[in-house]
Amino acid sequence: MSTLPGPDGHHRCRWCLSTPDYIAYHDTEWGFPVADERRLFEKLCLEGFQSGLSWRTILAKRDNFRAAFANFEADRIADFTAADVERLLGDAGIVRHRGKIEAVINNAKRLRELVRQEGSLAAHVWRFEPSPDDLPPYGAATSPASIALSKDLKKRGWAFVGPTTVHAFLQAMGLINDHAEGCVIREQAAQARTVFQRPR
Repeated sequence: MSTLPGPDGHHRCRWCLSTPDYIAYHDTEWGFPVADERRLFEKLCLEGFQSGLSWRTILAKRDNFRAAFANFEADRIADFTAADVERLLGDAGIVRHRGKIEAVINNAKRLRELVRQEGSLAAHVWRFEPSPDDLPPYGAATSPASIALSKDLKKRGWAFVGPTTVHAFLQAMGLINDHAEGCVIREQAAQARTVFQRPR
């Protein structure tokens, strides 16, 4: 089954029922459309950190990541130096992986370039929203949209943005409503997508 009853008796996507933190994230964030630049950049960064790990690990450390990475304000991160990399490698509150840390700094610099060329990160990523006829099957690890956006970002010099990472980003930021059929939150996410003003 793709859904199971939660503590309140309502059925939810089964992946979220292992911890209360997951349920709160699932019910209030995951799958709801986002146009905020900082939140989109943060999510791309955190999905990169998740690579090879569980989202539960990253979610538990999210506040620590925000503190360590200047609340994911890209213009500030783009100015991080080698000393900041060493500081972050010594921060036990985050995932201390040099490649992933350096990727966040690199991607902040690439974001500056993308904004100059495309207007905003939000407008750019929402251009990759799949049409209703091109939605991936439930539970897919990648999608045509995530493959296309991954290729686009890699061409622009971004790092840790593979198709699986980008697909998780598209699900979480509401470009795809991947709440399971029967999930109590699915219709709420669908309604939010209906009234959402796509950035341009």
